[in-house]
Amino acid sequence: LCCECGQFHLLLDNHLYNFQDEVDDELICHICLQPLLQPMDTPCGHTYCFKCLENFMQEYNFCPMDRKKLSFQQCHKSSLLVRNLLDKLIVFCPFKGECQQTMQRCELEAHLQNRCPGFKKYKSELQRKKNPISKGKEDPPTKVETNTPKDPEVPSGGSSLVTESSAAAVVSLGTAEPGLVNPAFEETEEGESLIQKYLPQRTSLVAETTTIEIHREDPEEELGMRIVGGKDTPLGNIVVQEVLRDSVIAADGRIAPGDHILEVNGVNISSVTHCQAVSFLRHPGPVLHLMVLQEKGFSNKTAQQDSTSVTNREVIHVTLVKRDRSEPLGIKLIRKTDEAGIFILDLLEGGLAAKNGKLSRNDRVLSINGQDLRQGTPEAAAQIIQTTESRVNFVILRQPGVQLSDPVEDGSTSNNSSSSSNGGSPVHHRRRLDQNHYRRKSTYQKGYISHEKTVAIKKEPKESLGITIGGGRDNKNKLPIYVTSVQPIGCLFRDGRIKRGDVLLSINGIDLTHLNYYEAVSALKSNAASHSVILKALEIISLNSPEPSLDIKEQGFSWSPLWITWLGLPSYLHCCQDIVLSKGNLESWGFSIVGGFEESKGNQPFFIKTIVPGTPAFRDRKLKCGDEIVAVNGVPAIGMSNSELIPMLKEQRNKVTLTVVSWPGSLV
Repeated sequence: LCCECGQFHLLLDNHLYNFQDEVDDELICHICLQPLLQPMDTPCGHTYCFKCLENFMQEYNFCPMDRKKLSFQQCHKSSLLVRNLLDKLIVFCPFKGECQQTMQRCELEAHLQNRCPGFKKYKSELQRKKNPISKGKEDPPTKVETNTPKDPEVPSGGSSLVTESSAAAVVSLGTAEPGLVNPAFEETEEGESLIQKYLPQRTSLVAETTTIEIHREDPEEELGMRIVGGKDTPLGNIVVQEVLRDSVIAADGRIAPGDHILEVNGVNISSVTHCQAVSFLRHPGPVLHLMVLQEKGFSNKTAQQDSTSVTNREVIHVTLVKRDRSEPLGIKLIRKTDEAGIFILDLLEGGLAAKNGKLSRNDRVLSINGQDLRQGTPEAAAQIIQTTESRVNFVILRQPGVQLSDPVEDGSTSNNSSSSSNGGSPVHHRRRLDQNHYRRKSTYQKGYISHEKTVAIKKEPKESLGITIGGGRDNKNKLPIYVTSVQPIGCLFRDGRIKRGDVLLSINGIDLTHLNYYEAVSALKSNAASHSVILKALEIISLNSPEPSLDIKEQGFSWSPLWITWLGLPSYLHCCQDIVLSKGNLESWGFSIVGGFEESKGNQPFFIKTIVPGTPAFRDRKLKCGDEIVAVNGVPAIGMSNSELIPMLKEQRNKVTLTVVSWPGSLV
């Protein structure tokens, strides 16, 4: 609850007020369509709320009204006269049950803090909730724990990514596929290899496993972050997409977008579904223990001296056969800080290595194709693998007692691959993709199906529809209009066919799929005055029974669908955007991808899985984990395999245009 306006709203949004009288149109912001807050004037003579204009200018460079070129620095505060007029608008106290007073807008905050019986009652109830855990406040917060055992144990059987990364707290992550996101392998025009030249300055990617304690005064308060991924998606892991400003997580300051959440209160969530992960993270409690894997960018450390004894370890020879030079092996390689050499961190389900079944997690790679890698790096290994036409011969060192993982016939995730900065000729443009839509199987997500329905209702002219909505094409994710609640009053609740989460397609023949939020509200209100209403809607149905806790409305935030449900929308409801990345000759693009066509799974979309700190994708800040790649330089990605899309990304030297669909992560 906002202490300034006394109402629930998103932390990034403007305050909400209940005005006594209709406000003059000259005092309305034409972005949010509400009375102006902190009004800002543009050089072209228009006035907007400070927050509305600031958010708009982050994406566009023109005035919303006349579309004249504009920058935020050119705008200035409105005159004192305009600000005083706005401050004197009469508003109701939001606590109507206990307080019926009216006052000027500028007086509401002081009224709530000092005089309002309703707000006083709310604060006392909140304090009673806090009291049971207030005794523990004297104890200092637990510091970040980072375990760095010198000789990590690997449990028998197919151990998970969580087990490995928690055992080796600080590791240098190799790329997900051979030679990718790696500036060391770009060749000069003379063909001279840059491996020796650049590896000492910039070698492996460093990641750190950290345990973090999050303390909440209110055990039911939201953490304030959005997550994507899950074992039922190509992403596999649970990844933080966004941290909301002024939230519990933001105040703590240690979790950032792109972090992988490995454990919640000691529970391994590396192999749970998206819904299960949301349930774990929404579970109330005063203290939350999170184990996260955080990429730190590129390390400047060179390889350490090999002091590892091979006593009590067995040497094993393994040969993998690629169908062609570009086929990925599906191996994730790392370099540890406490032991020289290269180790296998993970075998990606469905990949060549996992299907072969002879390599295992935590195996140390001694050589590949006869080349000594005892002092090597993941990049050096990747280069050897990448340049091999067919047979890749491994010599590995294994601790006794480590069992081989069983061959995988059909996994739940796709091979993990990464984009590259390697030089080469640009890709020739093929058929240009339509900006707003592209074709793919809309219900590839096995747990969800979409069903279109038409609802015809007879009603009284003054009777309300009784629904609230969210989304709109003006939303930063450009969502379709969806139902956030069906109120117990109104004709739609009585009819029972329109449900929360339904996507509204049209009302009385008026298309709602391309409207912004306020246009949709206006269309619904004007058509609700009719004697009969015909609504077309799309219902997204979960084939699995949802977790009970997922149906609870989050306090302080409007309800919104889970990230995974958006993946089942038909392609005509997708709204694509182009993101242009630029880089230097020796830089990586800095993101990894998963997905693509596989014989065992068919077509799956490509998703952004990780974004590496300090790279062009990270600096641009428009690309997010969980974004779906539709096309590269206008060439549709649908139907491509991982080994087809990766070379296309690698051939882009200094500039690439990614067409993506961005869905908001699930709020926890």
